[in-house]
Formats: sequence, C-alpha cells, structure tokens
Amino acid sequence: MGSTTLKQRLALPQPLLVPACYDMVSAKVVERCGFEAVYLSGYGHSASHLGLPDAGLISFSEMLERLHHLVRSVNIPVLADADTGFGGVVNVRRTVVEYEAAGAQAIQLEDQLIPKKCGHTPGKQLVEAAEMVSKLEAAVAARRSDGFLIIARTDAIAVTGFDDAIRRGQLYQQAGADIIFIEAPTTVDQIERIGAAFDKPLMINLVERGKTPLLPLEQLQTLGYKVLAYALTALMASVRAMERTLSKLKDRVSPEEYLDDLASFEELDQLLGFPEWRQWENRFRQGSG
Repeated sequence: MGSTTLKQRLALPQPLLVPACYDMVSAKVVERCGFEAVYLSGYGHSASHLGLPDAGLISFSEMLERLHHLVRSVNIPVLADADTGFGGVVNVRRTVVEYEAAGAQAIQLEDQLIPKKCGHTPGKQLVEAAEMVSKLEAAVAARRSDGFLIIARTDAIAVTGFDDAIRRGQLYQQAGADIIFIEAPTTVDQIERIGAAFDKPLMINLVERGKTPLLPLEQLQTLGYKVLAYALTALMASVRAMERTLSKLKDRVSPEEYLDDLASFEELDQLLGFPEWRQWENRFRQGSG
C-alpha cells in the first residue's frame, strides 16, 4: 500500500478523482497513469469476470476473489463496490469483515432490493430506508478500523424521487456512513441541491453519456463533492479501442498501420512485473547459489 490512506487523502481540500477498473490490467493502468486511488466497479468486474450485465449476477465470493487480486495488483487505495452487501445484516457483517481483511479502504453499499441493477439502468427497486439504516449500522459495528470507510449509496432518485433520495441520504449519514453517494442525479440543479444537503463527504458517479451531467472538476469541488468516480470510462475506452484495432486486423490491414495504437510487448512486460519475477526465479535457480 502507498503511504497515504484514503481517509488521509479525503481530508485534503482537492476532490479525489477515481477511475474504475474492470480487471487487474486496467487497475495497473489506472495506477501507472498517476491516479491516487482505484475503484472496483461491480459493473466492470461482472462484465470481465462473467461476461454478464450488472444485474446482481456476480456473487459475494466472486467479488471477494476479484478484490483480493486487485489489492495485490496495485499500491494505491482501493474503493470496492459491494452491491447490497449480498443480503441482510448478517451478510453485511461478513462482507465488511472480508472486504476490510482483503485490504480495501472503502466499501460501497446500496439500498436496492436483490437482485440489484446498474444505477444508470431502469427497473430498480429499493429496500425500506429503515432496513438500509440497519445495514449501515451493522457495517459500522463490523469494521475493525474507522480507517475503513463506508460509502452509502441510494438509488432513490429514479425510483421514489429526488426528495426521498435526500431524505435517505441524511438517514444514512446519521447511521454512520462516512461518504454519501446519491446515484444518478439528472440535472445540474439536483447536483447542486445534493451538495448543499450533507455534512459528510459526497461521492458522484460520472458516466459518459449516462444520466448525470458531466460538470468540471472545479465546479464539483465548489459544490462539496470529494469523490469523483468515473465508473465506466476505462471499460468503454477499451472496448472502442479493441474494436478499432481488431476491425483493421479483420480487414487484413498490415500490422504496421496500427502499431502506434498498441502497447509494446516490453510495456506489457513492465506493467505486469515480469522483470521482478524473473529476478526471483534467477535468485532461486538451481545451482545459482
């Protein structure tokens, strides 16, 4: 882990820009590009691990395995999506314990009914606010350190309306959540009103061509947002880049014409840490001592 924890970083005035990864290679690229944290996206990891949509199909054990690999792969703080906590208060307890033990520095819990859906898609349903409050209180009680932050997300805007989203967020703040995440505001006015409604740090999910207006970082900072998550940017960029290059390959274009769009083999070697592994192998090679 890096020397600065997520909690320490959020105490600084500048907002934290957090791209989501969809696998371990994309996480390493996020780190290599100089970002201070990476977000484990439920959407992205469901897509890359299962090839399925973010519709409550990926299991707790699968997400935990991905989290273990992710934390091992990078040296920056990891914010980890845990959907609904994968059940009731006893499930939330285990999810918090395991996510914290795996090395995540924040866990995101949301108030959807199981099976949950992506926040920018239709058909979502919510649990009662009181049930989510109980889950958050269970999460606070289950964590070992207050350096492990709890992100409380509500999807109420699209289901029960904006006013209920604010009401739920305030209840979740009172329940002990460290970061409040009102998913999918659809207007600048809503973004501004959310910014004025809370004392705790705010998280916003910025999906290109999604429901939420894409405001400049400086404006979001002025409005009080501390965590700016770009949940699908890396995944969408990679899909488009692969399509462009593979279409050229299919059309029998000479590789020389798309080499500039490819990482070199040496770059991949460095990104994945092959040199260090080779050194380790040579260190213990038979007869080397």
